[in-house]
Amino acid sequence: MLEVFSLEDIAVALRAQRCPADHAFDRFLPEELRAVSAEHWTPLHVAVRAAGWLEEFDIHSVVDVGAGVGKFCVIGALAGRCRFVGFEQRGWLVDAARTLAQAFRVGERVAFVHGALGEVPSPLGEAYYFFNPFGENLYFDGHIDDDVELGDERYVRDVDAAQELLRYAPVGTYALTYNGFGGTIPAGYRQVRVDRTLACELCLWRKTSLGARDMAQIEPQRPAPVHDQPCPPVDALRLLHESA
Repeated sequence: MLEVFSLEDIAVALRAQRCPADHAFDRFLPEELRAVSAEHWTPLHVAVRAAGWLEEFDIHSVVDVGAGVGKFCVIGALAGRCRFVGFEQRGWLVDAARTLAQAFRVGERVAFVHGALGEVPSPLGEAYYFFNPFGENLYFDGHIDDDVELGDERYVRDVDAAQELLRYAPVGTYALTYNGFGGTIPAGYRQVRVDRTLACELCLWRKTSLGARDMAQIEPQRPAPVHDQPCPPVDALRLLHESA
């Protein structure tokens, strides 16, 4: 017989760095989203492991690119002290994520933005988290729905936008990846943590220097073309303050 955990039981366990089974947490998701949890949402033990790294490196704000139902953000807020902003292209998932955050009483440190990378201003954080958020474009099976554009062309645009986001980020920015994001971490980032014991590889990278292409952007004589500039970012901490 499966052990039944209350919201408070799960919150207490995560604050103590203990991991209930995923099905215990997923009980609090809408029924149709429980069925896709194993494929699309970050497992509890992975999120807790990541939260430990965020604490270790004193990272205060994280943007989850492709946040879905908000599972990573909520678990991270329960397991650590970070502030999280989930960036999600489906409006109905943003609504579900906000409901989940309120249910676990972490709304003061978790916010969600409706939009797609490269199409609207991206939230700004000290770290960006990617759990293969663009892979849905490549598979005929396993789509959450058909309400958004999906396909090979969209995949290429999304991966390019993620690489541009990281490339233009300031020195000191972190990239946290679980099963990657389909692209390559830009030059100037150094891997500071990796866990290969999980189902997929969890990596933490820190931007320690500007790459050659970044240096070109700060030379007054060689400004970048306007079309090569990413959308201006949104301050995640200000967003959280305004949503409180």
